[in-house]
Amino acid sequence: MDERDVWRSVDPLGEALHLLRMSGAFYCSSEFSAPWGLALPAMPQCLMFHVVTAGQAWLEVEGRDSVLLQPGDLALVPQGTGHRLVSDPGTTAAPLFELPREAVSERYEILRHGGTGAVTKMVCGAVRFDHPTARHFVSLLPRIIRVAASQAPNPEWLHSTLRFMAAEAEALRPGGETVVTRLADILVIQTIRAWLEHDPEARTGWLGALQDRQVGRAIVLIHRDPARAWTLGTLAKEAAMSRSAFAARFTQRVGMPAMQYLVHWRMQVAASLLREEDAGLADVASRLGYQSEAAFSRAFKRCIGVAPGTFRRDVAPLPAPDSRH
Repeated sequence: MDERDVWRSVDPLGEALHLLRMSGAFYCSSEFSAPWGLALPAMPQCLMFHVVTAGQAWLEVEGRDSVLLQPGDLALVPQGTGHRLVSDPGTTAAPLFELPREAVSERYEILRHGGTGAVTKMVCGAVRFDHPTARHFVSLLPRIIRVAASQAPNPEWLHSTLRFMAAEAEALRPGGETVVTRLADILVIQTIRAWLEHDPEARTGWLGALQDRQVGRAIVLIHRDPARAWTLGTLAKEAAMSRSAFAARFTQRVGMPAMQYLVHWRMQVAASLLREEDAGLADVASRLGYQSEAAFSRAFKRCIGVAPGTFRRDVAPLPAPDSRH
């Protein structure tokens, strides 16, 4: 198969989901007895999730109404915003890290908290994403996503997975942590997929552009090979469109011209490399298609606002992408 045919066979949205490779910050199996309340702090660059396996809980996110979670419901807090889980609205919530927890491993804990009333069991966690595409993807999700068990795709599979997760979390057999964390990863992806399929907001901006056959293909090409000497003409050719039609369509769907997006994306990748790898500026420049360190540094400062050396030294967080992009 010709390389271009391989590119054209790619599902852009599927490619973005594929890059949601998670690194576990923590996972926690919790058993609460009413009245109870848990305050989770903000965790920048993390996605937090909650699965109710028994009982019920109210999820309260700052600036949002309370959301009731019942058995089988999944909720994501993609932006890592601080929030509360409580037995009833208004219940006092204890800060998570002030409560005693049983450490099963470095990444897996058991938490028991509350009074003597009705019992709620949950599996909660926080995960982060390493790939720049994944970070950008997650940054565009709403502040809270809830998928009710009754509305979930393939509910029988979902219920079986939740039962399996609950059994593993309770039994604590050898390898149980690995099983629970892998299942949690799958549930997070499934929840995002359900939101993408049913929420009109998922069909706008950058996420909507990924679902556009031609524009989405061009975005994938840029993401896969940011160092390539792309031009408006070569991207238009790959999208099987005229140069002018592609330029107009890309700008309309993404919110910025294609070549501006290319530079923007290169700098997002560069920021990730500078923050997480001990690579020299010349190496980063070369990996992103720049012929000199000076040219790369100028482009980085124009896009990010500071020189790459300053960025690395200050361990600056990645700038939040414009929500339109």
